[in-house]
Amino acid sequence: METISDRDRDYIWHPFTQMKIAQPPIPIHSGKGAYLYGEQGEHYLDGISSWWVNLHGHAHPYIVQKITEQACKLEHAIFADFTHSAAVDFASQLIPILPGEMGKIFFSDNGSTAIEVALKMAIQYWHNQKIHKTKVVCFKGGYHGDTFGAMSVSGKNAFNKPFWNYLFEVETISPPIKGEEEGAILQLEKILEEGNVACFIFEPLILGVGGMVLYPAKQLERLLQVCQRYGVITIADEVMTGFGRTGTVFACDQIKEQPDIICLSKGITGGFLPLGVTACHEKIYQAFLSEDKQKALLHGHSYTANPLACASAIASLEILQSFSSCQQRTMIEKSHTIFCETWKNHPKLIRCESLGTILVLEYKTEGKSYFSPLRDSLYSFFLEKGILLRPLGNVLYVLPPYCIGKEDLTVIYDAIILSLEGAL
Repeated sequence: METISDRDRDYIWHPFTQMKIAQPPIPIHSGKGAYLYGEQGEHYLDGISSWWVNLHGHAHPYIVQKITEQACKLEHAIFADFTHSAAVDFASQLIPILPGEMGKIFFSDNGSTAIEVALKMAIQYWHNQKIHKTKVVCFKGGYHGDTFGAMSVSGKNAFNKPFWNYLFEVETISPPIKGEEEGAILQLEKILEEGNVACFIFEPLILGVGGMVLYPAKQLERLLQVCQRYGVITIADEVMTGFGRTGTVFACDQIKEQPDIICLSKGITGGFLPLGVTACHEKIYQAFLSEDKQKALLHGHSYTANPLACASAIASLEILQSFSSCQQRTMIEKSHTIFCETWKNHPKLIRCESLGTILVLEYKTEGKSYFSPLRDSLYSFFLEKGILLRPLGNVLYVLPPYCIGKEDLTVIYDAIILSLEGAL
């Protein structure tokens, strides 16, 4: 009898996967809380929130209820010339809690498209005013998605090498990690002095796919102050960091100088449905208002502001702001901190650090490539113990759903200790 894996092999092409040598994918039948369940009842502790999207646990009953209620009323409506209460309600609840003075919300359907919208906003903002500012600045080692604009502002790297000739040129600066803060500031100032920079895009406090590289809020503050001085639009990519991951609701809550544009996705719906948001300051929006239709933001998606996605986002936001969710995030943060204090000096580690609910360990190995052989060894080691962790080369991270219990965190920590103490 054909299994799901057999049928998958016949029909499916998986993301970030070399299909020729990959192991057959694991069929998942259901999920509940912090666990995913296979066809035979085997379970996997989801230590990465299924690619960072699941905030409150799989199949959360309250979000299921709200999606069901919405589905009985309206599943979708074109969002050009029409609107609906789910989108308006979510936007009206989101704007007041966003960092800075965001004026408007533009909906899309994932992180990459939220980035594309932000770049278009920033570049067209100057174009509409007949000001020649076209250059984009970003961090070396940053990552913003897999569409062409998002790839461009991630810089040329191993992920996008086949497309280098098709990417627009950007200026890159070093992230302001410890010991390199002044160099990053000087690099940015030198670029901005040319006077033609449209925007600076950044992942606040932590570079995700680039290796979970942490840097201080104080140094990000300084970079944004430089941008403010030169009149450069700032774009915060909070696709990963948004909705509580870094210890505050948004990473930019930890700085005083606020961005002009914020991009959100990943955990926005609690992991239920695709949704992207690009929030902008009112001044950005005002630059698109005109009698000339060509000055409009001519961008959209078929599923823009999908009512089901918006309903799940409202429910997820409500859970996020609950006392119990805040308690859980505090518990995870404290647990990670204690683990780091205990193991940060282990001889097999280059670093062991945490930020909010994110724990990061960098193993000593030859080279630091995303394609390090250690990645597959680590992945298999944890999977055999029923734990889903997906290392970035030699960098292992734990980014669990907020519903995870102390006992399950201990299971993950114990497995990590085994990997350090010779079992790997």
